[in-house]
This record gives sequence, structure tokens and C-alpha cells, in this order.
Amino acid sequence: MSDKTNAQLLAEATKALNDVKGQLDKKAEDALQEAKNSGQLSAETKEAVDRLLTTQNGLQESVNTLKAALGELEQEYARMPTHNAQRTAQTAGSLVAESDLLKAFAHSVEGGKRVNVSIPRAALTSADVAEGVVEPQRLPGIDQLPKQRLFIRDLIAGGRTTSPAIFWVQQTGFTNNAAVVGENPAGGKPYSGIQFGSKITPVQTVAHMFKASKQILDDFAQLQSMIDAELRYGLKYVEENEILFGDGTGNHLEGIVPQASTFNPAFEVEGQTGIDDLRLAMLQAQLARFPASGHVLHFIDWARIELAKDTLGRYILANPSALTGPTLWGLPVVSTEANGFQGKFLTGAFQAGAQIFDREDANVVISTENADDFEKNMISIRCEERLALAVKRPEAFVWGDFTPPATPPAGE
Repeated sequence: MSDKTNAQLLAEATKALNDVKGQLDKKAEDALQEAKNSGQLSAETKEAVDRLLTTQNGLQESVNTLKAALGELEQEYARMPTHNAQRTAQTAGSLVAESDLLKAFAHSVEGGKRVNVSIPRAALTSADVAEGVVEPQRLPGIDQLPKQRLFIRDLIAGGRTTSPAIFWVQQTGFTNNAAVVGENPAGGKPYSGIQFGSKITPVQTVAHMFKASKQILDDFAQLQSMIDAELRYGLKYVEENEILFGDGTGNHLEGIVPQASTFNPAFEVEGQTGIDDLRLAMLQAQLARFPASGHVLHFIDWARIELAKDTLGRYILANPSALTGPTLWGLPVVSTEANGFQGKFLTGAFQAGAQIFDREDANVVISTENADDFEKNMISIRCEERLALAVKRPEAFVWGDFTPPATPPAGE
């Protein structure tokens, strides 16, 4: 290993370049002085002066280029641990100082030349470079958690309200006493009866909050947009569970499932399966005079239905090599991973049986005036919405358990 330090190598290389520049500066000055003394420039002198000035400009650019390269080496030297930096800088410095291009350049005054000394990356790094010396690659964006697909709003009729509650009058019964009568009957004509009941459902609030550093949201705009998206998703996730399973107590919505009719098939089917269950649920809704518009079931249960085969091993619903829409008995099937759905199904007339009324859409508000946020450079982010759910016709929905798969006899 050379006895010269990195600083000495850098100084020698810089001195060599400065010497070359000095020689060129002197030659240019001599030529200019000669032209001044003679009072005029001969064609040969003018050509020589122009050539030297061009050479000087080219050399100056080359000096600047090489100094920039040496500066980068010095910065690498300063950032590295001592034992690695000395070895690395000696290697890189030697490549510059001992370059044949630099030596030839230093003894030449031909114009318009540049020196480019290639320094392999291996000369700037070594096998035992400390962790953190080499800057890691930064991947764009933020890798977010996967989200459950939310579906219920796509099935139910939507609406808006400016009131704190939804009130409606519902027909609860009809006594039909219509009969054939003669002209001017002695007992008069029969009366039928229609019963009504009033219903009211309050507008409820779904909300949550988040704390964050003001500086980090100022510095990373993408982070703020991601937080907004996560907060809105959190609301919609709770909203969906409330619409489906809210029990109506406290501030909970009165959801569809607790009010739905229990699955009660009109008759039994030999070897009944989940496919039969859904058809019988459609019949039950039809008998309630609310023809079903769709089925909702868990991904696992839908996969089990899609994989059902006949006695010859052929798939019942579709050819696996062909794309088919999720439909069964002519109705769309919505698959979900919502808690409480595995092993169960919901069939119903979603548009006719229920309606959502939005009082206030999901919104995100940022404030520094909550608690001690101003003092601590923190911000509070609030996300909330207000809505009401009116299940106008609970009999339009059928909620039930899938028939367990048949257990084959022992020995098969």
C-alpha cells in the first residue's frame, strides 16, 4: 500500500492541474504583450493567440470538471468510517493521480482537450462499508393494507334528508271483505279494513378521530391523502356492519338482518344443498309479494357452490375455463367477507325493502385547536357522517343458514 495519504494524493493532482493552467496563462499573456508592443497582430500571431485562448478555455473547463470529481471523492471520504475512507480514497486518488490521460494532458498545450478519468464504483465502496453509507433505494408511494370490499350501498336505494329523523306511515294490514251482493242488499255492503302504523328512525352519527404531527403532514402530502382515505374507509366499514347487523339499541342503526324474516322453506328438497336453499329463499320472498333482487353470501360459501359437481364430476354452474358472472337462479350474487356471513345467506328485494338517507356525507376536518395540539405542533383529524336507515319491509328479506353438506356413508 502507498505511504501517501489521501490528502497528499489529492493535493498532487490539484497541483499538476494548476501548473498546466499557469503555463497556458503565461503563454497567452506573452502573446498578447507581443501584439501590444508591435502595435498590430500578424496573421500568424493572431492565429497563435486565438489557438492559445481556445486552449485556455478548454483547459479551464477540464480543470473545473476534475475539481468537481475530486470534491466528490473528498465528500465520500468525509462520510465514510476512517479505516474504509482512507483505503477507498487512496484507491480513487491513485486512479486520478496516476492516470495516463492526466500525465499526457499535463505535458501538452494542444487546445480544446478535456480529461475524463473513469473511477470504477468498486473504488468508492468496499465489502465492509458500514451500514447506511450507501443510500437505499426509496420506492414510491405507501404500501397500504388490503381492504374489505364494501357492497351494501350498491344494493339498497339511496336518498337524502335534511331532518334529524325519518318518519313514514306503513300499511300493516288489509282485511278484505269484498263479496258478491245483490242490488240494494238488506244488510248493506260489506266493509273492508286497512291498518296503518307509524314508523320513525333517527339519523345517527358515525365518527372517529386521528392524531398526527403537523410537520409530517406538511412534508408528506401523500401521507395526508392516505390518512383521509383510511378514515373514510373506516367509516364505511362500520356503516356497512350497522346497515347489516345494527341492533337498534343506543345510537346503533336498526339493521336489515335483525329485522329480516327467518328462512322457512315452503317444502323440503331431497338431497337439499346450498343451491336449493337460495331458490327456496327466493320463493319465500315471492310468497311475501316481494320478489328477490339478489343474494348475499360469504366468499367461501359462494366458492363451495361454484365447485359443486354432478355425479359424473362435471361442474354444475359453469365451465372453469370460461368467464361467467356471479349469478344464481337468474339473480346476481354478491360475495362478501363481512363478519357473520360465513355459513349464512341473505336473499331479498333490496331496492324495495330498505332505503338509506344521508344527512351528512363522510367528511374530513383538520384542526389544531383540540386539547394541547397548538402547543405540541399536533393536529386532530376528524371524520364523520350522519345517516338513517329505513327498513320499510322486513318481510322483503330472508336470512338463513345454508344446509350443511351431506356426509357420505362410511366406506365411500
